[in-house]
Amino acid sequence: MSKTSSAAQNFWLMKSEPDVFSLHDLVGRPGQRELWDGVRNYQARNFMMNEMKVGDLVLFYHSNAEPSGVAGVAEIIEPARPDPSAWDKKSEYFDPKSTPENPRWYCVTVGKPRPFKSFISLEELRQHAELKDMLVLRKGQRLSIQPVTPAEFECVVSLGMKK
Repeated sequence: MSKTSSAAQNFWLMKSEPDVFSLHDLVGRPGQRELWDGVRNYQARNFMMNEMKVGDLVLFYHSNAEPSGVAGVAEIIEPARPDPSAWDKKSEYFDPKSTPENPRWYCVTVGKPRPFKSFISLEELRQHAELKDMLVLRKGQRLSIQPVTPAEFECVVSLGMKK
């Protein structure tokens, strides 16, 4: 993984429960790509709609796991579009107030997964002073999509690429 390639590039941490959708699942998807659908938090939705762009890099975080932590990196490969799961009455993410004409929820497409050599647990993240301000380490921070600074991103990638 290379250093920051562009001053305009953003970095993110995206949480997913590995028993629902893991980095390994993304690796196994056709074309190694998947809609990041089902997000039902307005702040996370706004990040996808207004700030995420193709080429942004993502720390893929496994949440509610033993242990929780960062499994690898993915990339935003398609920009935000209306989330079709909001219109699927069989989906747990169905929202009757969202319509194709007036969508309420959006999703991006993630792809290009790169698993780390070493999984970086939440506890290991806490051990690095340079990560002390990382949002995921703050008490009560439950947001599923969080911005990450370039320095935080590079530090986590460096840790993950060590054997």
